[in-house]
Amino acid sequence: MQISCWRHIAVCLALVSSFALTGEPAVELKWVGKENVVNHHLDVPYHVLEKKWTFDATKSGEAEFLPLQKKSEPSDSGNMIIHGDNLLALKSLLPKYEGKVKCIYIDPPYNTGNEGWCYNDNVNDPRIKKWLGEVVGKEGEDFTRHDKWLCMMYPRLKLLQKLLAKDGVIFISIDDNEQANLRFICDEIFGSRNFVATFTWKSRAKPANTGEAKYKPQNDAEYVLCYKGNGKPPYLHVMSGKERSYPHHDQDGNYRLQTILKSNRGESKRDTMTFGLDGYFPPPSKRWQAGEDTIKDLYARNRITFETGEPMLKYYEHEEKEEIAPFYCHILKEISGSAESGKTCLNHILGNTHGFDTVKPVELLKYLFSHTVSDNDVVLDSFAGSGTTAHAVLEMNKEDNKNRRFILVEMCDYADTITAQRVKTVANGYSYEQKKKVVQVAGTGGAFSYYELGEPLMQGELLNPKAGETAIREFVWYSETKTAMGENCRRGDDSTGERAYLGTNNGTAYYFFYEPDKVTELNRATVRRVKHEADDYIVYADVCALSAAELKRRHITFKKIPRDIASK
Repeated sequence: MQISCWRHIAVCLALVSSFALTGEPAVELKWVGKENVVNHHLDVPYHVLEKKWTFDATKSGEAEFLPLQKKSEPSDSGNMIIHGDNLLALKSLLPKYEGKVKCIYIDPPYNTGNEGWCYNDNVNDPRIKKWLGEVVGKEGEDFTRHDKWLCMMYPRLKLLQKLLAKDGVIFISIDDNEQANLRFICDEIFGSRNFVATFTWKSRAKPANTGEAKYKPQNDAEYVLCYKGNGKPPYLHVMSGKERSYPHHDQDGNYRLQTILKSNRGESKRDTMTFGLDGYFPPPSKRWQAGEDTIKDLYARNRITFETGEPMLKYYEHEEKEEIAPFYCHILKEISGSAESGKTCLNHILGNTHGFDTVKPVELLKYLFSHTVSDNDVVLDSFAGSGTTAHAVLEMNKEDNKNRRFILVEMCDYADTITAQRVKTVANGYSYEQKKKVVQVAGTGGAFSYYELGEPLMQGELLNPKAGETAIREFVWYSETKTAMGENCRRGDDSTGERAYLGTNNGTAYYFFYEPDKVTELNRATVRRVKHEADDYIVYADVCALSAAELKRRHITFKKIPRDIASK
């Protein structure tokens, strides 16, 4: 018995040592079907994201709904709402956004078994069941709902990890049904060393008071798991209180004034700190905040001034450190709001027919984003629901005149009628009736474009010509460099008129000689069109007429364009 006990302790210590040395869990979560989905994100095809329409709220608050054919379409805001399967949409965002998303927030199905609301919460949605059947196979029919949930989440989290910036963070809302499982797979995908915190917030404002529920322990808390990228996260940049101003100036710089006197009554009374300074004595009710030596030293260094009639201490702008507002893991209800307040807000915006029983409050997301998202950063939400993430971003931009951007993905059919409609209404402003009075809410302003999933970029091993030349060029560049293509390259042209030139990356220039309806050849005439100086060249064409020796001499690597036309 003793020997068995000591063996058990030894095993536990070994597991702890492994975790301490590697920073990764010594145990791995297993579930039925895992082997089918661990690398499934690699097989997910890239698709074209087709822009269907663009919305822009004008300065007057009027909506400007602009079909694509209109020449007056506004410049791209960078804000996107994508309607389609989020697995396909996330893969299709990689060519432009891999490693560039500063903040991800997702609110996936909690897998409670509740089927009574518009987002099917027990992952029996027909689209999820169809996906499980295709990826996992017939055995998926016998999965528990926890197996199904993990199979659904794993490849999506893998793609989100690729999109997350090194100095970015991901927030994932969850409750007790899958919180433990989520922590395990996030440790595996993002790395346990990158776990930041579990935030808690009071989701329900009122207790359950019907049926047996009122006699049971009631958990009114929900959780937000937070992981960071592999770099330093950006969650320490929020000023506490109001920004300070420094209205005064002297030879040492801009400064503000603050009294250096303190009450000399009760517990604060210090008779030894009522001394004189250059003929000035504090009144009987006041005393100096520091001892005589300190005060006289400050005065000698021109840090105490009498310019307002009483002694004031100078605080110089260049010497004061930014005070950081605390980022608490337990978020008070006064800060976060509740699911009820989130639903009330949505009712005010869209009326009472939207079908959502629980809605994340805008205040919760603003609290999380305010500590992690700066000007021009991108916030991604791939389970967009009613569009709370975009609402939070637009409100924050209005409050501080910054330009945070959002990307929402929603697979359900209400992506247009609820998700996008909410964002348009918030941007334009709206009104609602409360206690027989009309309340007006000013618009935030803002713009976004609405997308649908289009053609796949590949048909088996071949390029899909229906995807369009621009999308194909972007895909080839990304496949080679794992970076987003520059603006000049996306147009399929550059300043010198070299249409085939894609760009240069790490000393290698890339050329894509592609004609939709005819075979292209890499020959000496083609080489004369390669004008950009580089150490090496990668050139795509349908056939190559140059010898291996000439390719080597010119530092060219030829790659055959994968399509049928070359064999015709």
